[in-house]
Amino acid sequence: MTGKQKFVLSRIILTAVSFVAIIIYAASREINLLIFLIPYLIIGYDVLWDAVSNIFRGHFFDEKFLMSVATIGAIALGEYPEALAVMLFYQTGELFMDIAVNKSRRSIDSLMDIYPEYAVVVRSGKELRCEPGEVAVGEEIIVRPGERIALDGRVIGGTSSVDTSALTGESVPRDVAEGDRVFSGSVNLSGVLRIEVSAEYGDSIVSRILELVESAAEKKAKTENFITRFARVYTPIVVASAVILALIPSLITGMWSDWIHRALMFLVVSCPCALVISVPLSFFGGIGAASKRGILIKGSVYLEQLAKTDVVVFDKTGTLTYGSFDVIEISSKIDKDQLLCLAATAEYGSNHPVARSIRRVYKKQLVAPKNVEEFPGKGVISDGVACGNASLMEHLGIKVDEVVATGTVVYVARDGKYLGHIIVADRVKDNSQEAVEGLHLLGIFTVMLTGDNMAAARAVSDVLGIDEVHSDLLPDTKVAKLEEIEEEVGSEATVCYVGDGINDAPVLATAEVGISMGGMGSDAAIEASDIVLMDDDPAKVAEAIYLSRRTLSIAKQNITLALVVKGIVLLLGALGVPGVGMWAAVFADVGVSVLAVLNAMRCMRLPKNLTAPTEE
Repeated sequence: MTGKQKFVLSRIILTAVSFVAIIIYAASREINLLIFLIPYLIIGYDVLWDAVSNIFRGHFFDEKFLMSVATIGAIALGEYPEALAVMLFYQTGELFMDIAVNKSRRSIDSLMDIYPEYAVVVRSGKELRCEPGEVAVGEEIIVRPGERIALDGRVIGGTSSVDTSALTGESVPRDVAEGDRVFSGSVNLSGVLRIEVSAEYGDSIVSRILELVESAAEKKAKTENFITRFARVYTPIVVASAVILALIPSLITGMWSDWIHRALMFLVVSCPCALVISVPLSFFGGIGAASKRGILIKGSVYLEQLAKTDVVVFDKTGTLTYGSFDVIEISSKIDKDQLLCLAATAEYGSNHPVARSIRRVYKKQLVAPKNVEEFPGKGVISDGVACGNASLMEHLGIKVDEVVATGTVVYVARDGKYLGHIIVADRVKDNSQEAVEGLHLLGIFTVMLTGDNMAAARAVSDVLGIDEVHSDLLPDTKVAKLEEIEEEVGSEATVCYVGDGINDAPVLATAEVGISMGGMGSDAAIEASDIVLMDDDPAKVAEAIYLSRRTLSIAKQNITLALVVKGIVLLLGALGVPGVGMWAAVFADVGVSVLAVLNAMRCMRLPKNLTAPTEE
């Protein structure tokens, strides 16, 4: 608890003790105004002061104004215990809500702990401690065990384990060595790392995260905006209704005390605290829960839209697959290691992704070939070794085995004789199947858009169980296809697009909800998207949708709870039903507010089964 909260708690305890003592005292003696006025002012002086201050600022109809009028009116009618009880329970409810809001805010603010306070940069052979923003791209920084990595870069010396939980939500440390990429905001756990900076601080992962968190609160959901507008109109109407309830029946019946008491109760019940606080708290808690899973949502408006998702459209390369080629099969008429050596040597000077994947598999030392002849789009001949596709073999008149495979087939021949082939393909991500299965459990239709040919697209979609596939698409035709899908679905549901590359930026910007990969994804994709998955895990899409649906469900529960309870008590109180007095009004206001806030706090807790049905 904060110092302010402890002070309020001490006032509540002092007032509660005084209240009990007065009730005991009242059993044998007359109660006078002064006895009640002292604890009343102890617990309510700040409410009264704020109400007066707000009136001078032009804010007449807030909950503190309603509480002040209701309690002062009760005192005027001689209902001292009720006046003190209303203020006491109001302050108790406010304390509970303040603690809950702070807890929710901490779930978001904990992200701010990733801010690196300094960087140790090597200049002229000396280590200098400076602000992260003062380090330029290409400079070397030193990160010792226990320190936070200040800037994005690549390890050029040392090995260590790195804690990336603040960025990705992944609790297992990641081992890094020379050549590996590391990101700002991570914590170095063991060895000393020398890192070459690859991005200025303003362009780093940690800087982007902080910008997203700071801007999230500005983008409110329709439900939040509705509640805010509703409260502004609702409160003046309530005050006017209370005045009418006090005057007209009193003029008719002459029972002024009775009807003024009912009007005061009407004011207490009508406070919109439960709605004004609990609904934004629900969204805030949902965003906080998602951030703990490495899912950054740029605003509650996107959380609300995500909850209505009926269709998820995936990019293939880099989203469902790793986006890097791997050797998946070697078929050879000679020793496989020898075939791989011939192919890797032939591809020695090529920067083609297929060539790099072959060299990566053959880990031994290579000798550069002397005579190299390239055939664009077909392959290469190096020192008598031909390495390329079927077109190159046909061009050379070499007969090869017919191969039907998903991926790129690289044929190898030497001195005109076919020796075998190597199949290179993009590998499906480990969690892609889990992602699709999770979405299907949530009743969501899945689509894949890709620039690859249909054979390659089908190979991936059949493994993952994607419902619909569209291939051979360029960036502009991807946008057109997405718009076509959105038109088919209609305006009542949301189509969500998930992508990673720079070519996905136009589609992400067009989509109703765009989700990008934040770990390895391009800056353009992250900037254009509404939600960022910090660890590139496609399974987090289903988790994000589940959390959004759960958050929206809890917010709706709070709205229903507040309106139904308040409506019943208002009606019974206005009709003068026996037993429905100021105490019932206190429950309908403070009690319902506390229940709504406690319910909203469930948004901050992560359920065990993140892909279970969300109807609550």
